[in-house]
Amino acid sequence: MAEDTGTTHTTIVKEKSGGAGWAIAIVLLIAVIAGIYFFSQSQNSTIAKNNAITGAANSVSNTAKKVGNTVDN
Repeated sequence: MAEDTGTTHTTIVKEKSGGAGWAIAIVLLIAVIAGIYFFSQSQNSTIAKNNAITGAANSVSNTAKKVGNTVDN
C-alpha cells in the first residue's frame, strides 16, 4: 500500500481565449454599421421619390390653372 505523506497537489490550469470573442464583436459592429447605412439610403430614396411626386403634382396643378384661366378668358 502507498504511504500517505500528508501533502496534496493542486493543479491550476488557465486557458487563454483565442480572440474569437473580439472577432465576433468586430463582425457584429460592421454588420450594424452596414445596416444603418442601408437603412439611411432607403430613407433618402423614399424622400427623393416623394419630392418628385410632389413636384409633378404641383406641375399638373399649375398647368390645370393655366388651362382654366384660358377657358375663362
